[in-house]
Amino acid sequence: MISFVIHGGAWDIPDDMTETHRDGVARALTAGWDILRSRGSAVDAVVRAVTMMEDDETFDAGRGSHLNAKGEIELDASIMHGGCLKCGAVASVRKIRNPISLARKVMEESEHVLLVGSGAEQFAAEHGIELCYRIDLLTDREKKRYEEIQGKKKISTKDAFHKKHKASDTVGAVAIDHHGDICVGTSTGGTFYKYPGRVGDSPLIGCGSYADNTVGGVSTTGWGEAMIKVVMAKTVIDLMMINRGNPQAAAESGIEILHRKVDGYGGVIVLNNMGDIGIAYNTPRMARAYINEVMSQPFVGV
Repeated sequence: MISFVIHGGAWDIPDDMTETHRDGVARALTAGWDILRSRGSAVDAVVRAVTMMEDDETFDAGRGSHLNAKGEIELDASIMHGGCLKCGAVASVRKIRNPISLARKVMEESEHVLLVGSGAEQFAAEHGIELCYRIDLLTDREKKRYEEIQGKKKISTKDAFHKKHKASDTVGAVAIDHHGDICVGTSTGGTFYKYPGRVGDSPLIGCGSYADNTVGGVSTTGWGEAMIKVVMAKTVIDLMMINRGNPQAAAESGIEILHRKVDGYGGVIVLNNMGDIGIAYNTPRMARAYINEVMSQPFVGV
C-alpha cells in the first residue's frame, strides 16, 4: 500500500499561524502524493514535499529559517532510503536554498553520509547545486524576531531550547512507494537564536530520520538535544520491531520515552512497511498531513 505522511513542526503554533501551517502541509502532501500515485519513487516524493516546505517561509526550513545568535542562518537536513540503508545529510550550511536536495546528492553521489559547513557547500557547487545568499533565506518575520531579542537573552544552559513553547518548525516526510521502498527526509533551520555551529537531531541518521524497508520509517521534530539523547527515530523503529509493526503504538511509546527520560518535547511521524501510519506529539500543536491508498481524502491537521 503506497502511503505518505508529512509534518511541518511540533510546537506551540500560534492561532494566527495555524492556517498557513495547514495550507503548507496540505500543498506539500499533494505534491508528494501525485508522484507516488503515478508510480514514482518514495525518494522523489519525499524530496518534492520537503522542498516545497523549505520554499514556504511559514516553516523553519530553507527560506524562513530562524537566525542564530550571530544573525546567521544555518541549515540541516537528512534523507535515508530504507531498501539499501543509503543515507545522506548536511549540517550548518548557509548558502543552500534546499538542503534536502543536497542531502540527496550526498546519499546518491558520494561515499559519505554527513557533510558540514563550507565542505558541504563545495560539494554542492561541484554537483550542480546553485549556491544562494543570506537574503534569499531571510524573511521579515525572522529579521524582526531577531532584532527584538537583541540584548535581552543569552543562551547559556544546556536546556536553553527544550521548552515546548519554543518555535521549531522542522519539516519532514515519510513515504512508501509501489515497490515497497521507504524513504524519510527531514530538514530544519534549527532552534531560534541557537549558538553558531549548533547541530540538532535533523541531520543525524537515527535521531531525526531513519528508514528500513523491513520495518518502516520515522521523521522527528522538536527539541533536538533531547531527540539526540534517546536516538529518537531509531528508537521508534526498534519499538515497531518489538510490537510487530504497530506504528501508532511505537510513536506514542517513543514520545513517552522522550518525556520520561530527558524531559523532551516534540513529535514523530511513522510508517510501517505495510503503509500504516502513526503520529504522536506532546507539544500543544503539530502540523501534519497524511494519505494512503485506502483513504478517499487526505487528513490535514495542526
